[in-house]
Amino acid sequence: MKTVPDDLDTLERRIDGLRTRVRAAVRDRDLSLARELRGELRKAERAWDLQVSSPPEPRGETAVRQQGRARTGPPVRERVRDALGLLQVPAAGRLVVSVYEAFFSESLKSSQLSTLRRDEERTFRRSPYGRPHYVCAALTDRLTPSRGLLAVSTWPQERRVVGPRSPRVDFLLSTMRVAARVGELDEPSEKAWRLLARMARNVPEAGGGFGEPEPDVVVMAAEAELAVHLEADTRERAELAERAGRQLDEAGRLFGATTLSEIARKAACA
Repeated sequence: MKTVPDDLDTLERRIDGLRTRVRAAVRDRDLSLARELRGELRKAERAWDLQVSSPPEPRGETAVRQQGRARTGPPVRERVRDALGLLQVPAAGRLVVSVYEAFFSESLKSSQLSTLRRDEERTFRRSPYGRPHYVCAALTDRLTPSRGLLAVSTWPQERRVVGPRSPRVDFLLSTMRVAARVGELDEPSEKAWRLLARMARNVPEAGGGFGEPEPDVVVMAAEAELAVHLEADTRERAELAERAGRQLDEAGRLFGATTLSEIARKAACA
């Protein structure tokens, strides 16, 4: 039997492959194939969400501690991880809060995120990989932590760095994920509709005017623009990820270099 990490790795590779095929179908104007592939992509993404939201049943003292926490809901770091798991790209705290409140049952406040990344970094440095995942920082082209952008430690390095085109690419990908989730739900919440409408207004041809936008239209419009930027952004991110691998230690690859002089020193020694 495969372990959960193996299952997640397989699903993530399938998701990445399907996204590539969807983009190719959109570029070729093969809308029928694009819709079919998006259906497969949504199934794979739902399977991924199920894997990360269904940990093994706890036993003994762990179960007792978790039962005590159940009355107040999951920890903030888990709520942030769930929202980022839906988006699958680095995101600012404001978007993380909006996504969580639109699609999950508990509340999440921006004030709860103020020290989260620093707390996660301290925990990692005390006991590296003591947890299955950490809420970490997206890294800039200087390999320093991007101000306010959160990511998940289990993502590939290429997804945890941001180049010049990355903010737009990640916004389009986020919009597609939100639209896809709204389209899957029988009765999306009012917050979900408002979030989708707000994001759709910033995508040409997405129908983000008055009234509720159509999720499929939003996805298609975002995919069309994404095809323009994605290749260059993917190349730039791969170069940044390669630099991060050479110049940063394990903690730095998750939380960024503390100073530019540290990067220069490690680059000289590489």
